[in-house]
Amino acid sequence: MTIEAQSAVAAAVVVQSERVLLERRRVAEGAVSWQFPAGKIEPEEAPGEAAARETEEETGLLVVPHSVLGQRAHPMTSRKIQYIACRPVGGETVIASADEVAGLTWATHGEIPQYVPHGLFQPVQGHLDAALLS
Repeated sequence: MTIEAQSAVAAAVVVQSERVLLERRRVAEGAVSWQFPAGKIEPEEAPGEAAARETEEETGLLVVPHSVLGQRAHPMTSRKIQYIACRPVGGETVIASADEVAGLTWATHGEIPQYVPHGLFQPVQGHLDAALLS
């Protein structure tokens, strides 16, 4: 596995009841403090598996990945991120990893800019436009 693959991150875009799950990291990465549940993809782990694992570890929510929305090098952190649309299947949304997560919210479409003022990756924004405004 290459170094690039080892440092890749999977982000879970979780929608439920016309809201999207966002978490506030305990340690902000530059201007990024609110984001989707995310973490490094482990060796031999698929991005969807990583997104589901990180969501459960950080928020207690059990999710199933259903589609890849896209990937990019994040413009503020330069981390390679793969965005995975996920649907919740169980668990309860709580701060399950207090050393990493300082807050959780289920944001409506109109609230997203308050949490992510720099905007979202276009394929993610398109997915949320369809999922939250339907």
